[in-house]
Amino acid sequence: MSESTPTPPDERIVSLDAIRGVAVLGILVINIRVFAMPEIVLLNPTVYGDFTGANYWVWLLGHLFAKSKFITLFSALFGAGVLLFLDGKSEATDEGAADAADDTSGDGANDRGVDATGLFRRRNTWLLVIGLAHAYLLWYGDVLVAYAVLGFLLVQFRDRRPRLLAAYGALFLFAPFASELFAAVVQGQAVIADQWRPAAATLQREIEIYRSGWLTQFQHRAPTAVTRQTSGFLGSTLWRAGGAMFLGMALYRWGVLTGERSTRDYWRLVAGGVVGLAVVGAGVWYIEANDWAASAALYWLQFNHWGSLLVAGGYIGAITLYCRARPDGLAVRSMAAVGRMALTNYLFQTLAATTIFYGHGLGLFGHLSRVEMAGVVLAIWAVQVPLSVLWLRYFRFGPVEWAWRTLTYGDRQPLRVS
Repeated sequence: MSESTPTPPDERIVSLDAIRGVAVLGILVINIRVFAMPEIVLLNPTVYGDFTGANYWVWLLGHLFAKSKFITLFSALFGAGVLLFLDGKSEATDEGAADAADDTSGDGANDRGVDATGLFRRRNTWLLVIGLAHAYLLWYGDVLVAYAVLGFLLVQFRDRRPRLLAAYGALFLFAPFASELFAAVVQGQAVIADQWRPAAATLQREIEIYRSGWLTQFQHRAPTAVTRQTSGFLGSTLWRAGGAMFLGMALYRWGVLTGERSTRDYWRLVAGGVVGLAVVGAGVWYIEANDWAASAALYWLQFNHWGSLLVAGGYIGAITLYCRARPDGLAVRSMAAVGRMALTNYLFQTLAATTIFYGHGLGLFGHLSRVEMAGVVLAIWAVQVPLSVLWLRYFRFGPVEWAWRTLTYGDRQPLRVS
């Protein structure tokens, strides 16, 4: 029998679960683009699909309110979750998209003489296994592998002061900015031209692959996952996600993510989010003024890089304030339920979307417009939210969370609500 047990559901911080729930739903707004279209649309949305009228506005709203915002939020929550687990606190918030992973509680592990660091590493190893299976069996866009790898790094910084953690975060976030700015100034258009507008044959080949069966898809999924987990990780994810994680650790130490700050502080975060939206909007104006030219792309990316940090902070402020005002409201309870099952919901989104768009399912890859893709997002949400609420009436954890907990603690965890 393990000496440490996970956090009981009645000891959780509702606002953190609600933030997690909003984040795991919000990430689908962007992920759906890669589920349904060639990967390049994340970088340059003009290369595939109708980009006028309502389809343009769907893209614009997603770019302003979702692109990079929720992954930043996931990363910050994951960083906080590392400390929550190691401190033996009663709440869990390691989002990775996610998503989105739930949860990171130690429930007093340190006080019981348990090796919390060793337990965390075992837990993180299982997250890595889940992520690898997700990336190579289902979808190359997985974030769990990167989060697990970063988790092994973050545990080394558990005792740093919050100001130092925030400084690490700023340095990490500055690294890709400096690299891309250098490339834009010194190397110019050549550094991104081939990626910015790939050949039509390249796009068509990807479409054909994902309209085919699972084994054919593996020809694209496996090498793409490897690239994302190696050069993509070292060149971008390490710095962007890692930087946000360090900031999340600092925000946790300062009491921001646990709802301990004043109402004025959270309104300041909301105000910062408005400023962030203006920065992101300025980036859209800039790239459109340059007619979506490759020579402007690396400059354009910086608007969203920095603006998204402010918008993510705005979400933290707004959700925390709403939870204070309506702690027992339907919206708070629903989002908290989604958040408590974040890992299950993250993987469910992949299963649902790949079944809809890939060839082993309905084969709609490359067929739907952006407006129609937004309809798919709403349909998946319409299933996830009530299903999460209903599931947690009868069970303590989501099914994947339950398996992860059981593997982490070495004991079969109780599942049904007493």
